[in-house]
Amino acid sequence: MSHDGKRMTLEPDVRAYLEQLDLDAKPPVWEVPLETVRSNDRVLHGASPKTPVAQTKDISIPASHGTIPARVYEPQLPEGREEEMRGGVVFLHGGGFVFGDLETHDEAARRLAAGSLATVVSIDYRLAPEHRFPASVEDSVTATQWVAENAPSLGIDPERIVVAGDSAGGNLAAVVARRLRDASGPRLRGQALVYPVTDMRPSSEWASRAACAEGFGLSQATMNWFGEQYLNDLEDTEHPDASPIIVEDLRDLPPAFLLTVEFDPLRDEGNAYARRLIDAGVPTEHHELPGTIHGIMTNTARFSSGDELWRRMLAWMRATL
Repeated sequence: MSHDGKRMTLEPDVRAYLEQLDLDAKPPVWEVPLETVRSNDRVLHGASPKTPVAQTKDISIPASHGTIPARVYEPQLPEGREEEMRGGVVFLHGGGFVFGDLETHDEAARRLAAGSLATVVSIDYRLAPEHRFPASVEDSVTATQWVAENAPSLGIDPERIVVAGDSAGGNLAAVVARRLRDASGPRLRGQALVYPVTDMRPSSEWASRAACAEGFGLSQATMNWFGEQYLNDLEDTEHPDASPIIVEDLRDLPPAFLLTVEFDPLRDEGNAYARRLIDAGVPTEHHELPGTIHGIMTNTARFSSGDELWRRMLAWMRATL
């Protein structure tokens, strides 16, 4: 491992986690059957403690191809506020467009509802390679529009809806925000993008892709593999719905919370997207957390940097909603 110098600047709990990963060296995801990885993920995340919420309810959102499964999380509200309309969060999970579902991100959705006092609707969009680009994009846009149109029946104020996502979900959240702007509605109150993928073009030479290519959990080789599963061809990488950073006009997008982490191949493209939002006049709260890695928002190891991420994001959510 050639990252010993860099590893010394990692948070101690993250460094210990990565050292354990080295010892437990597993085959890369592409050498394991997809369903095995997906089911292992569900088991791993299902074992973690659950943040309490008032109630959860599984629903089906109508779509052109049938229905999109989703889960609604209602927060426990302080006494006397139970009858109020709440803010809403449409949550799009990460997992490289290939992994992740309602179960792997159940605790994330619970923490989001409990910490923001908003109703969270977690979306189980279609995954690649069974459903390639733009299936996940279309599901995310359709689901967000449906939540906005049906907000009152969910106890949500239609004027107070945020779209949020981590990693691949951050990519989808950014795309949803822009697609709704271009379709003249519904108007979102904000977009929360946690270490988002903003550039699917393999030829882009972001320094973090080389500096953090391996040894920090998410590898550049894995990112390349995700792209091969998700996109139909190289042409797709140039589509704004795959690479939101190539969109020319980012004006009039909803206010953004964008968080990146130091030891992540996606760091530089995320930081560049934040700068572009700021340059376009979009109110943007941008954080780069030092000494930590991709995936801390949902990692079952519960890093101190993960708690810091949640603290900052939930403060922004409460202020925004």
